Order: sequence, then structure tokens, then C-alpha cells
Amino acid sequence: MILGFSVGLAAVLVVVAFLSGIGITAVGPGGIFLTVALFALTSVTPATVVGTASATFVATGLLGTLTYIRSGELSSSSGWRLATVLSVTGIVGALLGVRLNGILPTELFGVLLGVFVSATGVLIWWRTRTTVEATLDPTTVRGVAVASVLGLFVGTAGGLLGVGGPVLTVPLLVATGIPLLAALGAAQVQSVFIAGFATAGYFVQDAISVELAVLVGVPELVGVVVGWRVAHMVDETRLKRVLAVVLVVVGPYLALSG
Repeated sequence: MILGFSVGLAAVLVVVAFLSGIGITAVGPGGIFLTVALFALTSVTPATVVGTASATFVATGLLGTLTYIRSGELSSSSGWRLATVLSVTGIVGALLGVRLNGILPTELFGVLLGVFVSATGVLIWWRTRTTVEATLDPTTVRGVAVASVLGLFVGTAGGLLGVGGPVLTVPLLVATGIPLLAALGAAQVQSVFIAGFATAGYFVQDAISVELAVLVGVPELVGVVVGWRVAHMVDETRLKRVLAVVLVVVGPYLALSG
């Protein structure tokens, strides 16, 4: 037994967590696969799964932020402005999502979100075959407005369905023409606030497993560093196409889990 889990199960969770960490900083979507694995392979309650996963996402977001500061994507004023707008509006969206959770049919929202995510994947793939100039400039009023809408949407999805952060922020920013590395850096900062908000809520409910968080959190953090290096070594067009494929796959999951 390792931290209360069989050796075989612990090994599987460690591998999934490591790969999830790579995904978070290499293409954006990554943490969602860890959440799915915890739901499918462990006997802990759904609340504990989400609470524990959220706690690890705070750590991955902090480490991811540091790595992208080091590589320069978050060193510019425009990079920090984008990250700040996404974070603040993301918190507002998360609060809104929690309120809407008891009003709107989550099944319908999940289906719409799933279709939207898959469609975004198709759009990103198409954009890798064309020349697109960045259309979101966070230093302009229009850019701030667009970033605010994106942050609000991502936060609302997080509060309503328990998804958010890089899995949605990165593809949405890339779809507007923002370079992938800049999108990844901004998403790391935003994820700290969205995941932190969720973690606080689940902590109050005593729905966080420290043992499970340690088991998956450590390899996940290692994966974050590896993913950051991958993002800077692999051609951006290839990474965008990987992102597009991942989104097309994740879309149906979001639709069915809503």
C-alpha cells in the first residue's frame, strides 16, 4: 500500500498525474484527465475528487506561473495585464457559476460547453493552416473587454461544472490569435485564483484528501516543469494541433458529464 492505495493503483495515478502536469504547461488541457482518473479509479466521493484535484491545481498554477516568468512570457506588462484581467473576471465568473448551479440545468450547459470546446478545437486546427495575426491586445480597451468576457466565461464554467483554467483559457486565447506560449503563461496565473477559490470551498467542507493530493500532486508538479520545457522545444504549430485534437476529444466528455 502507498498512502492508502494499492501499489498498482498508485502507479497508475502517478503516471496520469505526471502526464496531466505535462499537458497543463505544454498545451493547456491536462488537469481534466487527472480529475477523470480520480473519478473512475478511486472510491473517494465526487466532492473529494474535485476538492483534491483543485488543491493540486493551485500548486501547478503557481509553479507554472514561475516557469513562464522565467522564460519571459509573463515578464512584459501586457502579459501581466492579460493574466490579471483573466484572473479577476475568472473569480467573478466562478461566483456566478456557483449561483447558476442551482438555477440552470447543468446537463444543458454541459452539452453546450462540450460542443463549444470541440468546435474551438476545429477552429484552432484550421487556424494552424492559415496566417492569423493576434486580435486580442490587452493594452487596449477592446482587448481588455474581450479578455474580460473570456475570463468570465471560463470562471462561470468552472463554478458551474467544475472545469476551467488552462483547459478553456488556452484554446480561447489561441483562437483569438494570441501566441500559444503567451496564452499558456496567462492561463497559469488565472488557474491559481480559480482553483484557489474552489479549494477554499471544498476545504470548508472537509473534502480534500491530503494523502491523495500528495500522491498525485508531486508527479503532477514534475510534469509541469517537463511540459514547460516541451512547450519551448516543440514547434508551436504542432503543439496547437495537439491542442486541437485534445479539445475535440474532451468536448464529448464535457457534454456527457454535464
